[in-house]
Amino acid sequence: MSDKKVNYIKHLFSLLLFGMNGTVASKISLSSYEIVFMRTLLGSLFMLAVFLISGKRLGNTDRRDLFFLTLSGVSMGISWMFLYEAFRHVGVGIASLLYYTGPVIIIALSTWLFGERLTPAKLVGFGAVLVGLILLNLNAFQERGTMWGVFCGVMSALTYASMIIFNKKAKSIGGLKNATLQMLISFLTVTVFIGVKQQFIFRIQPTDWLPILLIGILNTGVGCYLFFSSIGHLPVQTVAAFGYMEPLSAILFSILFLHERLRGVQIVGAILILGGAITADVISNKLLRDAPAAQTVADTQSSTEQ
Repeated sequence: MSDKKVNYIKHLFSLLLFGMNGTVASKISLSSYEIVFMRTLLGSLFMLAVFLISGKRLGNTDRRDLFFLTLSGVSMGISWMFLYEAFRHVGVGIASLLYYTGPVIIIALSTWLFGERLTPAKLVGFGAVLVGLILLNLNAFQERGTMWGVFCGVMSALTYASMIIFNKKAKSIGGLKNATLQMLISFLTVTVFIGVKQQFIFRIQPTDWLPILLIGILNTGVGCYLFFSSIGHLPVQTVAAFGYMEPLSAILFSILFLHERLRGVQIVGAILILGGAITADVISNKLLRDAPAAQTVADTQSSTEQ
């Protein structure tokens, strides 16, 4: 099998692992914050081991870039805590769709942040996402618990957007080094939160350990390694197209294994969200369509996924 095919498979498998996060988390009796703590702990240990085994060293790191990477890692930890809380209240499928509006928020802010032109097509895509969000969550206005879940989902998207924005500014730190440092910073962020909130008091049931190990080592550690070891060898367009496998697989897994269902109007909302995101994303990457096959996506997507 050629190296190109191997990288395609590795990247696709990493996205499927990310898509399984919500389904695996639903099998753990811990709170959403405790799950994220265990996930970032095990993920950090795995990523650090891979980083050291690969013979890489931290070396000299630009302080300005390290500052932005720290903000990105903090944002990632907060984003995951909001996301896993949303899983609890609105389900994996809806929470995943809310989370995935993060990149669309970046596109909407791209004019102010990166000097990019806000085209009519981008506005149409962003508008479709907003309408989709309203349709997806119509019932939230009548259910108090669901409304909290929607709020957490929206906050997970906003902090996901800030994670990518800050990561994009850490230009001199990339690849495995970027992923490892960001995971460690994310872990420290969640650690501080857990310490203040409950003084590290956990009640882990014996049946929790298998899904905890799966989400920490396989879904996070192995998933991030596969993602970052393949992303630099794939065209920008391929990564952009494959990226939608994550929310789609999250919805599929929630239907197959958790028996979640979307109402008719919510299905329309989901289609608008994904369609609007794809439209905005395709337009944003239009200028990259002639990029060499070996071009990395480090300039457009340098973040640790869900």
